[in-house]
Amino acid sequence: MKILIDNGHGKETPGKRSPVWPDGSQLYEYEFNRDIARRVYAVLTARGVDCELIVSEICDISLAERVRRVNKIARVVGPSNCLLVSIHANAGGGTGWEAWTSIGQTEADNYATIFYEEAARAFPEKRMRKDMPDGDPDKEENFYILKHTSCPTVLTENFFMDTKDDCKLIFSGSGRQRVADMHVAAIVRCIEYHNNK
Repeated sequence: MKILIDNGHGKETPGKRSPVWPDGSQLYEYEFNRDIARRVYAVLTARGVDCELIVSEICDISLAERVRRVNKIARVVGPSNCLLVSIHANAGGGTGWEAWTSIGQTEADNYATIFYEEAARAFPEKRMRKDMPDGDPDKEENFYILKHTSCPTVLTENFFMDTKDDCKLIFSGSGRQRVADMHVAAIVRCIEYHNNK
């Protein structure tokens, strides 16, 4: 199985940042996403996982170009043999962790359920934001990268950068390592699930 990692947004993407906190600090989502992606990539490749970062650039790469890169790889290895994980930090004044997939029941839902299980295990003190009416916890939407990629895609929203306690977690080195470790644990389980189907 080939794992594709997308670090959402770029340096110049407007609005993707926390408030300026009283100590003068401010989280930029592009930096957080890339930091987590690099950590996950380093561990997975060290373990021999076939893994690729979709965006090496620091600038904002369009959704269409991200999708093009993913689908080009998926055509070679087969869409069912790929998993794209798109890493983000949330905003909007809420709290907690959540994951998104495309609308409808797809293989991505099964992978997202694994991510929810690992997130709950890694962050027992944090809220898991779920949407259970269809029987699984992931939220569903026609986000461009979910709708247009040919392989299963899970988009993770790793806490709220505009909520003080959440932002404190993902600002810290230890918090970021917890987020990265959770992604690695989930991806390893996704690979096992794929190989045992």
